[in-house]
Amino acid sequence: MPNNSHQRAAEFHDLAAHAHRAAAVHHGKEDHQTAHEHSKEALEYSNKAHQRSEEAIKSSADTAASR
Repeated sequence: MPNNSHQRAAEFHDLAAHAHRAAAVHHGKEDHQTAHEHSKEALEYSNKAHQRSEEAIKSSADTAASR
């Protein structure tokens, strides 16, 4: 189970990074509305990644404590 939480956290980090890159491209093209949408999406993915990371840490700590 801990590996699954870590994997999902990593996936959300990757999605956030992709959304940040997309936002930067649109800002460079002065398409600020689309850039804002990508930035908002990146924030949502970052929040999910943080939540999954917290779950993974707790799960890892629980597993270590039970050994």
